[in-house]
Amino acid sequence: MKVVILAGGKGTRMGSLSQNIPKPMINIANKPILQYQIEIAKRFNLTDIILLTGYKGEVVEDYFGNGENWGVNISCYRETIPLGTAGAVKEVEDYLHDDFLVFYGDVIMDIDLKSVIRYHMKRKPIATLVVHPNDHPYDSDLIEVNNEGKVITFHSKPHKQDIFIRNLVNAALYILSPRIMNFLPKGTYSDFGKDIFPKLVNDGEIIYAYNTPEYIKDIGTLERLEEVERDIVSGKLYRLNKKNKRKAIFLDRDGVLNYEIDLLRTPEELELLPDVPNAIKKINTSEYLSVVVTNQPVVAKGLASEKDIYQIHSKLDTVLGRNRAFLDRIYYCPHHPEKGFHGERIEYKIHCDCRKPNTGMINQAVYDLNIDLDESFIIGDRTVDILTGINAGLKTILVRTGYAGDDGVFQCEPDFIFSNLKESTEFIIDCYDALVNKAKDILSGISINNKRNIIILIAGLSRSGKSTFSKIISTILNKKGIHNTHLNLDNWLVGIQERKDWMAVSERYKYNEIVKDIATLLEGKEIKVNKYNVKTRNIDEHQKSIILKEGEALIIDGVVGLDIEFLRKIADIKIYVEINETMRRKRFFDFYMFKGLTEEEIKKLYVKRQDDEIPIVIQTKNYADYIIPMEK
Repeated sequence: MKVVILAGGKGTRMGSLSQNIPKPMINIANKPILQYQIEIAKRFNLTDIILLTGYKGEVVEDYFGNGENWGVNISCYRETIPLGTAGAVKEVEDYLHDDFLVFYGDVIMDIDLKSVIRYHMKRKPIATLVVHPNDHPYDSDLIEVNNEGKVITFHSKPHKQDIFIRNLVNAALYILSPRIMNFLPKGTYSDFGKDIFPKLVNDGEIIYAYNTPEYIKDIGTLERLEEVERDIVSGKLYRLNKKNKRKAIFLDRDGVLNYEIDLLRTPEELELLPDVPNAIKKINTSEYLSVVVTNQPVVAKGLASEKDIYQIHSKLDTVLGRNRAFLDRIYYCPHHPEKGFHGERIEYKIHCDCRKPNTGMINQAVYDLNIDLDESFIIGDRTVDILTGINAGLKTILVRTGYAGDDGVFQCEPDFIFSNLKESTEFIIDCYDALVNKAKDILSGISINNKRNIIILIAGLSRSGKSTFSKIISTILNKKGIHNTHLNLDNWLVGIQERKDWMAVSERYKYNEIVKDIATLLEGKEIKVNKYNVKTRNIDEHQKSIILKEGEALIIDGVVGLDIEFLRKIADIKIYVEINETMRRKRFFDFYMFKGLTEEEIKKLYVKRQDDEIPIVIQTKNYADYIIPMEK
């Protein structure tokens, strides 16, 4: 398959960089943009290349010659007057008798071209356009496709404020059938995106879109050039190729991205939660994919149509896009197994593999995007999301928005709990890898001991991240083949009804019972623990039986862990976690707001803790073997 590269751009927005050379010859990381394109073509054995030059065309021709230095065959054709992208291609129609690729010469990309070619050849359309969501759809020409990827219509900028459109943008990489020459005017200016493709669709010709999250960016501004250069130097350009497994953050929709509304069925009902666009933007600038997986039984129940869901997701895309954020994919399940609803749609009343907690949507994302589940997360507000993550082998995060885990449908525990999506994404992207490395260092000398129990004690101020680091420690131990049990000392708190104002932290925790129960556990005997309910601030009546087997590790975490002499003496590893007070205070206020306290009540409690808890706990830092900062 031949490759046609449009290399005649002036690059007027690039200032002095393109004063004496065409835009595709601007150097990025010590190579012209055009050289990156020739090298990726060569990598996929696409060695017959036509360069369409214009402004300062001799610079391109002198540099690349016939292509032998790059192991390709290059032919150059220079236009004397600007003919636009389509007009320029029309000029070389005599050399294009088979399907061919079109690159824009100001684009840096690393895409699995074999996959694009395979997609095109299977469908045999007049054109296949590589598309992707971007962070500025409001000033981009947008493409609308059906469920099969067939292009339905084009939406040229500017876009009306009251219209919601899915975020899918022409990425300036095409595979074209030679039949397209019949629709290209000869000798006059015409543009593929604005003139040719929209007319083809209107005339009933078939165009397909190949949606990929791989790296493809045009060098439209100096700022973009600097960004791309950083990505090349860091290796990000190559890591995002589809051949490499990608990390993803799977997101539930209702209660995580938008306010929870029971059976949301219209775009008007969708309203994003605070800071959601910033959280999604943070994912976009990382190497994680943002993938929504949502159950939408409103379709099966006849409360909303597929078109309604499409419009809801169009609004979601549009609102995020106005805030320079985007979702890489949205998957939804329309099914619901229970029958008997007025107006229900029988074809969707089935037991399927896509309705969470089944993993069908996640499996589809893995197939589409080559996702590494072991390195990925799911964030949800309900137990069904957590169980889905467990079933798929993902790390799970519960947020305290939406249902906040109080749906009561499944009995399962998340790996981590955070206040909202923003806090969750900051943890994943800014902190998680560093904390894992710290945990690995701490546990580097620990190995399986079939007789002896390893005891790890983790302490620190309230809301500093003790349980989070405990889970990371547990995960590392599991990977070492060391089974472990986790004890949260909050389960030995005095219930809120029994607390007195005079009680300091050492009275709020039942020190004697902690010592007695853990000593019993270490003797190989069973103990029964009543779980502390963080929302009611009382101890639940339901008891959990715990027994520690020989060779298992025991992880104990709690505010007062290092204040109890018995625990310090038995611990093999003593850890103190801390976080800057501004962040801890915000977490403290968010946490007690979630519990239902007023702002005044929280302020009063915070001041009280400054007096009767914080000094005591901070002093115990001196007993720690390791001090772990939990922020970036």
